[in-house]
Amino acid sequence: MTVTRAALAVVLTLGVLVAPLAAETQPPAKAPRIGFLGGASPSAASHFLDAFRRGLRERGYVEGQNIVIEYRWAEGRQERLPGLAAELVGLKVDVIVAAITTAALAAKNVTTTIPIVMMVVNEPVRVGLVASLARPGGNITGLAAISDELWPKQLELLKEAVPMVSRVAVLWNPANFSHGPALKGIVVAARSLGMQPQLHEARGPDEFDSAFAAMTRARAGALLVVADTLFFLHRTRIADLAAKARLPAMYGSREHVEVGGLLAYAADYADLYRRGATYVDKILKGARPAGLPVEQPTKFELVINLKTAKALGLTIPRSVVLRADRVIE
Repeated sequence: MTVTRAALAVVLTLGVLVAPLAAETQPPAKAPRIGFLGGASPSAASHFLDAFRRGLRERGYVEGQNIVIEYRWAEGRQERLPGLAAELVGLKVDVIVAAITTAALAAKNVTTTIPIVMMVVNEPVRVGLVASLARPGGNITGLAAISDELWPKQLELLKEAVPMVSRVAVLWNPANFSHGPALKGIVVAARSLGMQPQLHEARGPDEFDSAFAAMTRARAGALLVVADTLFFLHRTRIADLAAKARLPAMYGSREHVEVGGLLAYAADYADLYRRGATYVDKILKGARPAGLPVEQPTKFELVINLKTAKALGLTIPRSVVLRADRVIE
């Protein structure tokens, strides 16, 4: 078949016109997919998520544009985490971000190949998530909370704020894997400060009232609330119960104090979430978790609610107030 010069010119012209159109209709390159496994709820953890997204943006990732995040929330029900972790593995995400210890353990049990980044995990070596902080090994790395060193400091500050206290109630959650080992350190620390520790457990919100009633019967003079997702989700109710029982309380995060709790001394968890984005970035660029050392908190904060102190009839010593990073009046 003979093709005339005129016909060939038409074909070439159409090709030039169609080529840009074809290029414009090409699907964008596949965006990396992060699986986010949280123990709380998106509303309760919104400021932590904001910090994580900020950390991603600092490294060039914008959710919905060049990165996708698949969220799974346990809503305070720890038993849901294994199933939610399995869902993320089924989606073949590129990396799993585990917000808490139990989330990291659930993810570890369902994959040995997908990288896992811990955000706020208590004592990861002790619970078997990593071989060591310097050399994690396996598919897990990230940020570690140093809770074992915080309990003595929290109790010390509580004793300084309420010098006459002799009996301290400890609210803990038996469903939290890390609480059992932590109690030994708490008991030792309390006794070293001349306080008698009283252990009271709550596995769910339906057990809060009975736990606080037991504290009243035991004539507790103060309260330590061990950091836990369940207590975080219901922090307003716990603060109200502590106020009703006239118990000056120390908590494991500033969010408790913002809703009426008296004291909190803890790591800056929002900072840990922001730093966690660095691990995600490195892994997406090819780094192996086994070679990324686990980092610990570098920022700690003491928060005091003087309005709550006044309601309890307490005068917090000036030496304690001056050390606070934030005072709510």
